[in-house]
Amino acid sequence: MSERLPGAVSLATIQCGSVTFPAIQAVLFDKDGTLADSQAFLRRLGQKRSRLIDAQIPGVQEPLLMAFGLDGDQLNPAGLLAVGTRLENEIAAAAYVAETGRDWVASLALVRSAFVEADRVFQRKADSTPLFEGAREVLKALATAGIKVGIVSADTTENVSDFVARYQLEGLVQVALGIDHGPGKPDPTVFFQACMALDVLPERALMIGDSAADMEMAKAANAGGCVAVTWGWTQAAQLKQADASIDSFSDIQLLE
Repeated sequence: MSERLPGAVSLATIQCGSVTFPAIQAVLFDKDGTLADSQAFLRRLGQKRSRLIDAQIPGVQEPLLMAFGLDGDQLNPAGLLAVGTRLENEIAAAAYVAETGRDWVASLALVRSAFVEADRVFQRKADSTPLFEGAREVLKALATAGIKVGIVSADTTENVSDFVARYQLEGLVQVALGIDHGPGKPDPTVFFQACMALDVLPERALMIGDSAADMEMAKAANAGGCVAVTWGWTQAAQLKQADASIDSFSDIQLLE
């Protein structure tokens, strides 16, 4: 039951599948695989990055694809490309380059140059990662009930903000955070940052995501709950850490 408190954000009981989460003031969403249909884009991006690096260091393409979590047309939803930050992907790729005998600084510079070149090929990521069907309706329902909404993503903050702008979510999403320099998920830093920006306690925030990193982050932050979604990938990750699992946005209900 939602309750508007004087001088405060609303409190609501949110039901996800068969599980209810009482006294929730904010909902934090992951982006790629949760709000954004990113699988096809990430697969093409990983393949392009691998080819560009292999053009300079022949023989590393296949190991890089495996490191990124790519197997043919399949992308591992728990793999590096799907859940890792850009920096984590750069470091992993540079390790394979350094294994060929190159200096570490030179290896990292080569990888970063290839990543930038791949970015130029694909240009605006948001154009290729559309909002999942049903997402906007849930965001509107939360906003109408006075529940604050944030996005906490392993993507860069620039890409998260651009996604919000591209799909005109500015009036529905109050905080859009990525990971640029600090530790990535499951470290709870970005979760705490979002809660601070929204002025809510972590135990009053519900996390909704598609990866074990999202669930572990929420647990480490003592969140009000963590909910796994199953729709983001061809093969959904098994998220036993989740308090609840949902198959569509319609499974998220505010109890009146």
